[in-house]
Amino acid sequence: MSKKVRVGIIGTSWWAEIMFLPSLKSHESVEIIAICGRDQNRASEMADKYNIPQIFANYRQMIEKANLDAIIISTPDDLHHQMTMDALDHDLHVLCEKPMALNVDQAREMYQKAKSKNVINMILFTWRWMPHFKYIKTLIDDGYLGSCFEAQFRFVGGFGNQPEYLWRFDGSRANGVLGDLGAHMFDFSRWYMGEISRVSAQLNTVVKRPGIDGNPITPSNDSAFITLEFESGAHGLVHVTAVTHTGDRNAEIGIILHGDSGTIEVKQILSGKEAGTTIKGIQKNDTFFKELQVPGEFLKNLDKTENNDPFTSQSAGPRAFIDAILDNTKTIPSFYDGLKTQEIIDAAQKSHHEGTWVSI
Repeated sequence: MSKKVRVGIIGTSWWAEIMFLPSLKSHESVEIIAICGRDQNRASEMADKYNIPQIFANYRQMIEKANLDAIIISTPDDLHHQMTMDALDHDLHVLCEKPMALNVDQAREMYQKAKSKNVINMILFTWRWMPHFKYIKTLIDDGYLGSCFEAQFRFVGGFGNQPEYLWRFDGSRANGVLGDLGAHMFDFSRWYMGEISRVSAQLNTVVKRPGIDGNPITPSNDSAFITLEFESGAHGLVHVTAVTHTGDRNAEIGIILHGDSGTIEVKQILSGKEAGTTIKGIQKNDTFFKELQVPGEFLKNLDKTENNDPFTSQSAGPRAFIDAILDNTKTIPSFYDGLKTQEIIDAAQKSHHEGTWVSI
């Protein structure tokens, strides 16, 4: 491999522009050498902005001709599987956007092939790298909660309120808010509390949307409640929705963890005048909750005015992917974590349709 990791990116969405490209560009050992998008004008704009020398309209041509070491897949969910398999055919390291695939069979195939190729692989569960959520993991590991027996995970937004076509709510292309926001919450669930043994889910479609050009679509959920049973015997509740009215908050994340020694409550508001994160905790001999401050070790190199965004200054997200390539170390969250989350998504879909608990 050359001294710098030669990276290509598939996708020209707003997310590719605000997450992947700035993060990669900030890493001194990255050379972004190719970008691929169906909208060539958009791809050209992004190539000019980030000084990317090669532009492709066909991702297979980019894989074959751009002389890549690694690839970023930032595309709709229904494209992840084939793009990943094609990249792995060329022995490329792969960072894929979440959720991993459309179903567990696709995800398992991606995981097994990446493992057989012995390449670095990652799923972008963004919140894992945020300092406050990393701090909570440390509190759990250090015994603040004792044995955790109950949890609540909540991610609510309003981006699905309008009756317009969005591929995320097209059942042929994605698994709705269950796959979009739910994937993050299921990853949190496993990270904080261990493996999940079975689920019960209620999925709903609140907003009726047209298909492309007004044609009907198979609607996917925009609101979901999922009950979890963990292998430890603990139980949890996940609530995700895209159809709340959030105003300038944009979206909110809430986590409550109850253990036999204590409780932790977390609330993050993503934007607006209330933007920020609050962590409160109480232990069994306390009378009052107290606010818990994230220690400085988690905030290293971060600008506190930027909501503690680590993706251009710490080994986080795409930067962590590059570091793993350079150091030849395993990544977390990997394709394995993506597969485990996909198992939960599939089980929730089955539970909703059959009206029963589904084991994983």
